[in-house]
Amino acid sequence: MWFRAPASIQLRRAQLTLMLATLLPTILMTALGVVLLVAGSGSVNLNLVAGVLLLAFCTTSLTGYILGSIFVSRGASFARVQNDFVNSVSHELRTPLTSIRMFIETLKEERIHDPGERRQILDVLFREVQRLEGLVDRVIELSRFETSGSSLMRGPVPVSELFDEAIQAYEAASIQNPTQVEIDLDPDLFVRGDRTALSLAISNLLVNAWKYTPNDQRRIWLTGRRAQRNRVEITVRDNGPGIPRGERQRVFDEFERGQAAVDARKEGSGLGLAIVRAIVEAHRGKVELRTRSGRGAEFRIRLREGRPA
Repeated sequence: MWFRAPASIQLRRAQLTLMLATLLPTILMTALGVVLLVAGSGSVNLNLVAGVLLLAFCTTSLTGYILGSIFVSRGASFARVQNDFVNSVSHELRTPLTSIRMFIETLKEERIHDPGERRQILDVLFREVQRLEGLVDRVIELSRFETSGSSLMRGPVPVSELFDEAIQAYEAASIQNPTQVEIDLDPDLFVRGDRTALSLAISNLLVNAWKYTPNDQRRIWLTGRRAQRNRVEITVRDNGPGIPRGERQRVFDEFERGQAAVDARKEGSGLGLAIVRAIVEAHRGKVELRTRSGRGAEFRIRLREGRPA
């Protein structure tokens, strides 16, 4: 059985009430107006005037219904997204919390006496706390970029500096099995935006490319190009397995992870690409995925060019 948030139920009821109170009477009055117009078509008389006024009123009512229905539908959709997000966060938090509680109970009841086993339990607890902390940090990041996009800096930023910061973050995340990123950047390239946020988006794409591409013969490309209409294209490409067609529409959603990542038991929260999309949209840009199964994935970010004055 599916659970619906109270807000979704109330908005759905408001939509039905709006339809019954406005749409049905409008349809009936429209039919009456047409009859009056037909009956008074021979000469300008009271029926003709009444028909015109009635149809004008019906048109206004119908327009109000359409606009009201659109706003109510958007509200219901937003409430549903919030409900799904809360459910997803709860599910992701439950796993590390369950492990932490179980191991704490084991230590509390003194069921483990061997120092080596106690050390292993403490190591697991430390990793789970780190995992929990990382998840909370990424949820906060996503919320900040989705709700406070207007507060981001909007100055000109050299793309070369964005690449340098993104590469530093990528190298810190991939230090256990480093892979060189092949960079190709047009000279004197600037974008308009927030340096920290944009470098985070690029580093997220690089880390994803590294994480989900097999170790043998792994290659990652990072390019920056000047495009048409004063746009800059930043592309991260890999030679991994790509993303199946059925998953391409969902990879940017919160807590969505590809089946290949799940099967390979790769660590991740499913928030990396959602953060990328939130950052790019906060800059009024666009992020696209181009991929073919077995031939790698290519993520392309389009931003406004922003040369310094």
